[in-house]
Amino acid sequence: MQLSLSRVHFPVTTLGPGRRVGIWLQGCSIRCPGCISADTWGPGHRWLSVEALLDEISPWLAEADGITVSGGEPFEQSDALLALLHGLRQRSGGDILVYSGYPVEALHRHLAQAHGLIDALISDPFELDSPQTLALRGSDNQRLNLLTALGRERLGSYERPLQAADKALDVMFDEAGSVWMAGIPQRGDLLRLHDLLQDQGHQIQTSAHRPRR
Repeated sequence: MQLSLSRVHFPVTTLGPGRRVGIWLQGCSIRCPGCISADTWGPGHRWLSVEALLDEISPWLAEADGITVSGGEPFEQSDALLALLHGLRQRSGGDILVYSGYPVEALHRHLAQAHGLIDALISDPFELDSPQTLALRGSDNQRLNLLTALGRERLGSYERPLQAADKALDVMFDEAGSVWMAGIPQRGDLLRLHDLLQDQGHQIQTSAHRPRR
């Protein structure tokens, strides 16, 4: 089973409790205006087997408190996602949090197939004009769905307003010299950072999508 992968990182501390393995799948047809991860919209170029990915991250899984799967849109690779979730559950006792831009009502078939494999799901599309006052969410229309007892135990406390500690980002560097940030930035933060660095003479690209008004 092959999947299109954007990137993986450990530890991620801003997308759920504890030190987490972050897995970003590549490809999204939803393409929400204002998305901070527009670089994950396209089909991508890194295809690998689910087993190869699991082998790659196994040392991290032994240390991680949980796993966060995002994208892109994970459910647009539903068969590969299901295989990945099975492998993660077999290799880790941590909780599994998945982000999706689809409403949970549109995912019933997929969630039934993944019964017991997803502990918590953040569902619904990012809405640029919606307030941003809730933990783990980019806009307040998005819902935290607690699907298992482990999900309720580990992520139930995130059904709350943003706190000061939530306003943090993990900074990551890859082998090509790119800098990535994981977390839920405040509205427009990445674009403001882009403009600030550009004004100082730096050459910079950001994955944040500037919506047309």
